[in-house]
Amino acid sequence: MNLTVENLNFAYTSRTQVLHDVSFTIPTNCIMGLVGPNGSGKSTLIKVILDLLQLQNGQVKIGSDISQSRNAKMSSIYLSSNDFLPEFLTGEEYLRFMHGLYGEALDCAALTSQFAKYSMAGRHRDLIEDYSHGMRKKLQLIAAFMLRRRLTVIDETLNGIDIDALRIFEGDVKELVAEGRSVLLCSHDFAMLERVADQLAFLIRGSMVVQAPVGDLIADHGTIADLANELIQVMETP
Repeated sequence: MNLTVENLNFAYTSRTQVLHDVSFTIPTNCIMGLVGPNGSGKSTLIKVILDLLQLQNGQVKIGSDISQSRNAKMSSIYLSSNDFLPEFLTGEEYLRFMHGLYGEALDCAALTSQFAKYSMAGRHRDLIEDYSHGMRKKLQLIAAFMLRRRLTVIDETLNGIDIDALRIFEGDVKELVAEGRSVLLCSHDFAMLERVADQLAFLIRGSMVVQAPVGDLIADHGTIADLANELIQVMETP
C-alpha cells in the first residue's frame, strides 16, 4: 500500500494558506518520518490526507483509491497527537469498538498479549478514565498493531510513553512494514526516526523541502537534528 500526495494546497481562510503545493510518495514497505517546526503544517497535512479536512485542490491516493473513498478509509488508521479517548469505555471495549468500525472481530488472546507486552497486563477491563496519559497512548498503539491497516498514520502519538514501550514500538512498527504495509510517522524524536524510518519528509512553512532516504541524509548531514538546523537557518535567512 502506497500513499501518493500531489500538488496539495490548503488554506483555512483567504489569509491563512497552510500548505503550499505539497507532493510526496510513501512506497509500500516504507516508514516515512514527517518532521518540521511547530506550525509548519504537519497535522493539517495529515488531516487532509485522511479526509478529516476537506481536500481543496491537488490529489491524495491511498493505494489506487482517492482518499475520500470508503476503500481508502478502511485501508488506513490514524493515531492522533492527543489522548482524547472515550473515558466511559474500558480498554477492551474501546478496542472492540475500533475493530467494529473496520468490520473485524476482536481477538481476545491477541488483546491480552498486547496489553502484557506494553506493561498493561490485566488493565484491559479498567475504564480509560483510570489510565495515565502514557497508558492511553499505548492503547492507541495497541489498536493500530491489532488492526494492521495497509497505511498507518501516527501524529506525535509517541509523546509520553516510557522507554520500554518505545523500544517495543520500534520493533512492532518495523514488523508492520515488513508485511507490505506503509507508515507515516510524525515525530520530534529525531533519534528514534534515525533508528526506524526508511525515508524522511521535511515540512517548513507548509512547503515540502526534503524527501530522501534517511541513510543518505545522515551520510550528508550527520544527523536529522543537524539537517533540521541547516534547513531552518536557510529558510529564516532574508
